[in-house]
Amino acid sequence: MAAKTQKQTDIARGTINHSALGALVTSKVFKLRVEKAKKGKGSFKRKAKHSGKECYQIAA
Repeated sequence: MAAKTQKQTDIARGTINHSALGALVTSKVFKLRVEKAKKGKGSFKRKAKHSGKECYQIAA
């Protein structure tokens, strides 16, 4: 009798029983990520403009 071996994967899913490709596609590896532009259109951060300044009431 051959013993079945179950492999742990590094895709944060634990033990995969039957569909390794299905588990891989639905894992965090293939999660859609939207990256913020560092330069050009859409890169201006309004809150970062005032990051080094303190509040008017605290300064007064």
